[in-house]
Amino acid sequence: MLLELNQLIIPAGHQLLMKGISWATYKNILAELGENRNYRVSYSQGVLEIMAPLPEHEVAKVIIGDLVKALLEELDIEFWSLGSTTFDKEIMDAGVEPDDCFYIENEAKVRGKDRIDLEIDPPPDLAIEIDITSRTRFNNYQALKVPELWRWNGSRLEINVLVDGVYIQTNQSRSFPNLPITQIIPEYLKRSKTDGRNATMKAFRNWVKQQIPGK
Repeated sequence: MLLELNQLIIPAGHQLLMKGISWATYKNILAELGENRNYRVSYSQGVLEIMAPLPEHEVAKVIIGDLVKALLEELDIEFWSLGSTTFDKEIMDAGVEPDDCFYIENEAKVRGKDRIDLEIDPPPDLAIEIDITSRTRFNNYQALKVPELWRWNGSRLEINVLVDGVYIQTNQSRSFPNLPITQIIPEYLKRSKTDGRNATMKAFRNWVKQQIPGK
């Protein structure tokens, strides 16, 4: 590339789009940026996006991720949380770094693995994107066949479930089919801003316990 990556300055809340990027160049850019960086990278069929999140973006990512973990723990469902791990697959010409992601149904298939290879491993069952800085594109997640994608835009949680290779928006989570996820996650995320993180998590865990039959 004519431009050295260490010359890039992307202000928080902004993104850089580059077209005509080959798979090899994409992998080289990932290697050069390294794992300890503030930028997030997405790639699909020659289009590369480098995004610098806002603090609001990071707060929402952490709280929503914590709520999902609490939900899985209280429901006694084994899971593997891989945060913003890079997932890509050359044959699909796509790569993505979700804000957060979880192996739930396929947790046992990746349990204890230090590296995920989508050539042999399944994609995460649930991916979460915070769409405050930029709006998530479906194409790379569809190419990687991620079964469920949540998008939070700062006020609304959108659930998308993969059906015949295409995302369908729905109010029912594939991972948590019997719970009002689009209502309850935003409610407790909002509460965390006034009540504090710990008080909110305690209240949320109590709510989840009330939803479990026999408890």
